[in-house]
Amino acid sequence: MWQSDQMSVLPTAESPSTAGGRARLWWEIAIVLALSVGRSAAYSVLSLVQALTQTESLGDQSTSLNPGANAQQFWDVLYQFVGQFFALAPIALAVYLLWEPGRSAFRRIGLDFRVFGRDVGTGILLVLVIGVPGLGLYAAGRALGITVQVDASPVDSSWWTIPLLVIAAVRAGLTEEVIFIGYLFDRLTRLGWGTWTIILSTAALRGAYHAYQGFGPIVGNVAMGVVFGWVYARWGRVMPLVIAHTLIDVIAFVGYPLAAAWWPGLFAR
Repeated sequence: MWQSDQMSVLPTAESPSTAGGRARLWWEIAIVLALSVGRSAAYSVLSLVQALTQTESLGDQSTSLNPGANAQQFWDVLYQFVGQFFALAPIALAVYLLWEPGRSAFRRIGLDFRVFGRDVGTGILLVLVIGVPGLGLYAAGRALGITVQVDASPVDSSWWTIPLLVIAAVRAGLTEEVIFIGYLFDRLTRLGWGTWTIILSTAALRGAYHAYQGFGPIVGNVAMGVVFGWVYARWGRVMPLVIAHTLIDVIAFVGYPLAAAWWPGLFAR
């Protein structure tokens, strides 16, 4: 009798009855692991594999090793790729939390390819409206001494440099637009906030997120947040914002080192 009572308080072994419920559960497990122990586990395995590739045995690797430049470069690039992958986990969590039975979160926030051509056009227009003035604002801030110098990664001849920078730009675009816009707009609306209160609040949060760059980028990112928030409130689609943000960051990540080389007095001092 005691054993029967004990068993009755344990969780049942029933699985979600629908395929959608099972898929959602698997996504939940994957995201939780990626945000917690998964990243450390992946880096630990990579560290072990890297150690095994050295000429010394594992027992002899208590001292600092100095691998060749090519080998070290390979592992540096691999760690950067893995780091960018795990940086997508918070985005996946936000999308997961927005998901409702029978209602895709991607469709809810407009992160899909239904009107991709229009999204690309809108994204390019936003680059012209936000990106070009933003670059001018950064240059003005540098000239006035109120903006810190942003050191972008140098563009060298390695084949992986541009792909890594593009991946970083896509990750940044997804992080800020899915979380700042798609996720927060939904949650703050449920809390009863008004549209313009949400737009201004998320814009301020975006500015605070970039405060380490100085006053110029704070102003630029707040303005970007206001425009992006208004566009989302008007059309309900995150995709053009992600496209615009990605293009702006690609220009910054790839174009900035070139600008620093061409105009060192303004961009590299």
